[in-house]
Amino acid sequence: MFSLKQISSVTLTLFAIIDILGSIPIIIQIRQREGRINSEVATLVAGVLMVVFLFLGQSILALFSVDLASFALAGSLIIFFIALEMVLGVQIFRHNPTTSGTGSIVPLAFPLIVGAGTMTTLLSLRAIYSLPNVLVGIVVNLVFVYLVLKSSHWIERKLGQAGEDILRRVFGVILLAIAIKLFKQNF
Repeated sequence: MFSLKQISSVTLTLFAIIDILGSIPIIIQIRQREGRINSEVATLVAGVLMVVFLFLGQSILALFSVDLASFALAGSLIIFFIALEMVLGVQIFRHNPTTSGTGSIVPLAFPLIVGAGTMTTLLSLRAIYSLPNVLVGIVVNLVFVYLVLKSSHWIERKLGQAGEDILRRVFGVILLAIAIKLFKQNF
């Protein structure tokens, strides 16, 4: 039932898609805006989203008559605007003080950790690998996500302001490229 080879493949595939290390500048930006990141909530919400989409993804999209390409296109637009914020240093997503703390859910848990790419990948992995191995791969990735989120303040201190600015702009350009690629593939 459990296969180390399948678990490794699922884990590495999800790790590449989630790209939590590449999201460090965004995580720092959200933490600065919100005051803190609730690592537990973000990880739990991301986990629930992944598992729900693993089991019900195609049914949910079909219920709303949304095809996978349209879903991916919507995700690419959100990623595009987040990347613009990073590169240009502007604020597109307005911070509402009455909803303080929601940054751990939107945009962190969704769409950064569990975006259109992750959801699409989960549907593909479910078709290829056995369900228990996919679930283990999800859990391994969530542990890593949690560790990165929990250490975001430490990472920010080690980077310093100049390092953070450089990292944010470099990964912002990469994120823009990913958004455009996702857009082109699904348009």
